[in-house]
Amino acid sequence: MTVGAAVLAGYLYTVGTETVLSRAAAVAPWALALVVALVVLEGLADSIGVWASIAPLNGGLSGRQSVQFAFAGDFFDILSPAGPVSSEPIIARFISVSTETGYSDALGVRSVAKYVKSFAQLSLSAALGVVVVLGTPDAAGLLSTLGLAVVGLAVVGALVFALRGYLSEAFVVVLTPVVVRLSGYYRDRPYDRSVVADAVARYWERVAAFRDTRGLLSLIALGGVLEQCLTAAALWTALAGVGVTVDFLPILVVVPLPQVASVVPIPGSLGAYDLLLGGALVLVTAAAADAATAAALVVRTVALPFGTLAGGICVAYLRGWRPTGG
Repeated sequence: MTVGAAVLAGYLYTVGTETVLSRAAAVAPWALALVVALVVLEGLADSIGVWASIAPLNGGLSGRQSVQFAFAGDFFDILSPAGPVSSEPIIARFISVSTETGYSDALGVRSVAKYVKSFAQLSLSAALGVVVVLGTPDAAGLLSTLGLAVVGLAVVGALVFALRGYLSEAFVVVLTPVVVRLSGYYRDRPYDRSVVADAVARYWERVAAFRDTRGLLSLIALGGVLEQCLTAAALWTALAGVGVTVDFLPILVVVPLPQVASVVPIPGSLGAYDLLLGGALVLVTAAAADAATAAALVVRTVALPFGTLAGGICVAYLRGWRPTGG
């Protein structure tokens, strides 16, 4: 609760308390209640991908555990400086303990999950964008961005997998000194290079194993698309709550774009995400800037405290806090 309150306070300080309160007050009560429900459902939808990605690890997780890890992931996504990029290595530790598997296996399945989820969301946005926003003012820049994002993600993924042998050698060289130093704090005999090399090899084996589990990959993609739809629905509802009626599909197109704000080294991408999201809504819906800003602020004001409060409670009950745990 303390962390959730701190994140909310930081958000209000960054954006401006008066600004947030005035925007929230302009939203109809029914719309605000529905936004809260949609934000909760979006968090639950994430558990689909969590369950599917962890299923190959020693029997995987139950439905309840999948929800717990989904909320815990939201907690670390908000608090970690680079979002999922820096939070997944953290959550992988808890996954490895809960499933009684190695850290490399846990990090491998979560890497695949994040990649597939992002690729599915961007692909949907690009496909819809061609149909929905083509011909609208400034649509060329938006479609180019989406197209480059999809192609770039596909190319990077293919190159990383094709060059995994060379990358493995580089990882072993870089990680060995770090692992030796850290393991020396809680082991009488620190790990050596062979342990690091074996861990890196297991990581790639776990990633490659998903080629034989296309059903699980489909579930991960489905969960990501469902999250995208629920977030878009929350934004559409917030806009309707301030009396602005717009089409739903253009909002669905731009939902993944503000995620680039995660590169800003600020927990929750406070301020940067809201600016990008509000601008994207103005671009594709032609809504007034005040209305788009109000919708973005209301959804974020609900999502950030919920992610930290519910996620923080779930994190408190995770196993694996100590290096020797499990």
